[in-house]
Amino acid sequence: MIHYLKKLQDTIQEHWNLKALCDYEGDSFTYADLATRIEQFRIFFEAAGINKGDKIAICARNSARWAMAFWGINANGRVAVPLLADFHPNNVSTLTNHSDSVVLFVDDDIWTKMNPDDTPSLKAAINVKKGNLLWHQDAVVAEAWEQRTKAFEEQYPDGFKPEHVSYFTDNLKELAIINYTSGTTGNPKGVMLTYEAMADIDDFANTQFPNTPGETIVSMLPLAHMYGLAIEFIHPNVDGVAVYFLGKTPSPTTLLKAMRSVKPYMVVTVPLVMEKIYANSIKPALKKRRMLLAVPGMKKVIYRTIRKTILAVFGGQVRCFIMGGAALNPEAERCFKKMNLPYTVGYGMTEACPLLGYEWWTRFVPGSCGKPVHELRIDSDDPVNKAGEIQARGRNLTIGYYKNPEATAAAFTEDGWFRTGDLGVIDEANNIFIRGRIKSMILSSSGQNIYPEELEAVLNNSPYVSECVVVDRGGKIVALVYPEIPEDIDDISRSVIPATIRDEANKSLPNYSKISKVVLVDKPFEKTPKMSIKRFLYK
Repeated sequence: MIHYLKKLQDTIQEHWNLKALCDYEGDSFTYADLATRIEQFRIFFEAAGINKGDKIAICARNSARWAMAFWGINANGRVAVPLLADFHPNNVSTLTNHSDSVVLFVDDDIWTKMNPDDTPSLKAAINVKKGNLLWHQDAVVAEAWEQRTKAFEEQYPDGFKPEHVSYFTDNLKELAIINYTSGTTGNPKGVMLTYEAMADIDDFANTQFPNTPGETIVSMLPLAHMYGLAIEFIHPNVDGVAVYFLGKTPSPTTLLKAMRSVKPYMVVTVPLVMEKIYANSIKPALKKRRMLLAVPGMKKVIYRTIRKTILAVFGGQVRCFIMGGAALNPEAERCFKKMNLPYTVGYGMTEACPLLGYEWWTRFVPGSCGKPVHELRIDSDDPVNKAGEIQARGRNLTIGYYKNPEATAAAFTEDGWFRTGDLGVIDEANNIFIRGRIKSMILSSSGQNIYPEELEAVLNNSPYVSECVVVDRGGKIVALVYPEIPEDIDDISRSVIPATIRDEANKSLPNYSKISKVVLVDKPFEKTPKMSIKRFLYK
């Protein structure tokens, strides 16, 4: 296993003037610029008395400067604490304080809503984008930050060169990242990940989707989430891939414009994005050609044409669409398979940095989420046919939760396997099939296990369903639906939509899991950073 910082060092030295980090339609920075910034961070830390192992938080929207701040922290042996910019300012304060962070790199609009009194361990707050000092209570830290550029120039009077770049890599067992899984104010869970965990996932990724210097990728997932951080940023960037950041969550128009312009070699996304493309573009195109689809020999031609169009929309260079964070709608997946679209669906979580399951698209089995990245077992007496908790073991797993020994103890079995909290089965070919979360499983009156995610996949096939959540209400299975209703539909037709959705879904469901009622909701469901619905809010 090669340390990813050794790879970053080699890439910087060999591709000094190659683009490394870019804001889409904004600033761009070469690997030389990145190396300079990392070295300035080292000088700052040493002058400020910020030691290896000290925690540094980042709470800002995705940008090239966010990425340089991360590398400045990580490559210099300090512990990065990425916090979601969407967290409430009070939660940002709570997590900054809980993590014992001594410096916070932050967007100024977030900082203005925070109270420094809530973060007693904090010595300074620095604007990520502009680099100016926003606040400090330690004069030494403030002076070190303000003088970092001058000190850098004094240390390298003849210029900073590739041969000056050298990163410490004898630190695999040391803590690299604390990543919080939520912004809760009560008993926060800060996932502790080592340099080894990150290096392990980068090493695995290279066996599945290797990178080539000069390639490009669009970063649209939050960098404060391990899926975006590890797969969309760290893995490509250490190998010479230029990462283009979109900043805030893009509109579909902006996203596709960026894809056409940047021409990424792979697209890392969540199923929701690809499902929308299927519903809004592919499905209508097939509907228009339904007569031709019945003509012998035309089906392959039509699917091939649509495939070519979709790939062109994403820039024409995509080798694979990698999806994770949720299950893919079966109807969309069947269509993607017929089109021979290069897609795969992985399985992971923050605690696995983030991969637990993955398979390259040519070997991927529809309905699954790949094969185990490392060791994986099902806590069941019949793991092929009877769902049990998915448990994992490997170098990529968390070493526990920061300052939370109770949660750490509960997360592992007595023999050292990590409890995912997910229910699943694994077939004889080692493909993983997730059934749902243990906490969301519904036990019917007849003793049958009902997995809401499976019912939701059926409901999502309805043209009237934008998204849904299945819950147990007094022993009855109820579907909460955020609808997608045509504007020209009359009131009478509108009134029967809930019953229509229910009846159509029940045709595909066994008797013990039939839906009793559909309730329409008037706004989209609240979601996590990886676009999973926060179902605990709707019980």
